[in-house]
Amino acid sequence: MFWNVTQSLLGGLATTVEIFILTLIFALPLGLVLAFGAMSRWKPLRYLVQVLVWIIRGTPLMLQLIIIFYGPGLWLGKNIWSGDEAGRITATVVAFSINYACYFSVIFRGGIEGVPKGQREAGEVLGMTKSQIFFKITLLQMMKRVVPPMSNEIITLVKDTSLARIIAAYELTFAGYSFMKSAGLTWPLFYTGVFYLLFVGILTILFNYIEKKLDYFR
Repeated sequence: MFWNVTQSLLGGLATTVEIFILTLIFALPLGLVLAFGAMSRWKPLRYLVQVLVWIIRGTPLMLQLIIIFYGPGLWLGKNIWSGDEAGRITATVVAFSINYACYFSVIFRGGIEGVPKGQREAGEVLGMTKSQIFFKITLLQMMKRVVPPMSNEIITLVKDTSLARIIAAYELTFAGYSFMKSAGLTWPLFYTGVFYLLFVGILTILFNYIEKKLDYFR
């Protein structure tokens, strides 16, 4: 029984890690794009992005996941996601990416706007192009500012992956809970907490290392 439980939990952990990594791959660049949209001088685009971020941040992630997975079936008459595990994971990644991109955009925007304007003007005086100013001045200093709040959001993402079980995606929590329903075992569910703690512990060490590496911006 112990080996079967371990195999099941490891399978759920693999899905959790997959959702986590794919969400970051899509949410980070999308968040940067939304940050630029929120700072755009073209008012329609700026207002559109601000409304989108307001809606996503103002509604529960669980509700967004349900709407994205079940909504197309209600509106189009057929579900665009396949009924297998891959389809459920895809819907989860889409929902998580949109949600976290909106949160990341606020962090990115704060980091960019936090860079003193005088430094960008100094880059212009030195004859640097706008792209050079962004990558060599703004981006590097933004990274220093966004790492602490970004680490909090990324650690929260680890725990939010458990919401995928709402649409029956076989992630870590779902794997542990299934044994409680089928065999009346509670200890597999508690073991999931150990996996989450280890996962978060690794990320904490990683972000502490990154923050120390960025200390040269002081």
